[in-house]
Amino acid sequence: MTTIKSTIGGNMTEKKAKEDVQGAKQSIREFQIGDLAVYPAHGVGEIEAIESRVVNGEAHDFYIMKVLENSMVIMIPTKNVESVGLREIIDKKEVPKVYEVMKYRKDGSPDNQTWNRRYREYMDKIKTGSLYDVAEVFRDLFLLKLTKDLSFGERKLYDTAQVLLVRELSTAKKTDEAAILSEIESLFLSDISEN
Repeated sequence: MTTIKSTIGGNMTEKKAKEDVQGAKQSIREFQIGDLAVYPAHGVGEIEAIESRVVNGEAHDFYIMKVLENSMVIMIPTKNVESVGLREIIDKKEVPKVYEVMKYRKDGSPDNQTWNRRYREYMDKIKTGSLYDVAEVFRDLFLLKLTKDLSFGERKLYDTAQVLLVRELSTAKKTDEAAILSEIESLFLSDISEN
């Protein structure tokens, strides 16, 4: 994997920020009961139990995770942690890198693509489980919202990205979600007032 070292306006590019974090997550993490973790497209949850169950005549260990947002319970085979994308909450020192992704502005508008294509790209990013990808989706839809009314589907994606982003950032920083939402909005407002 090649690293792009260019900066835009003194800011780290989103690709560089993502590669820095992806390089740091090489070892497979084992979770304990009570640990907080992130499950792609569902967000932050707590490992409530580790259970053994027999499936097709074979014993398998599962993490039993309860999603904080909606109390959904998910069973995740412990041997499939990496393939399903279960990961730790980002470290507090990674939060500024997520904010850099949201501050980065691409040339051209995301409105240049058809809605179906944009929707697929955004859903694929949300499903990766990467907070950097979720931040990109939120950023693009937030900026699009400034120029036009979002469709019902766009609004749902925007809301999903916001919930995933705010919940994980507030957990990482050990602060309330309202404070995180205020910080995120200030990233966009300061950018708008500069233009």
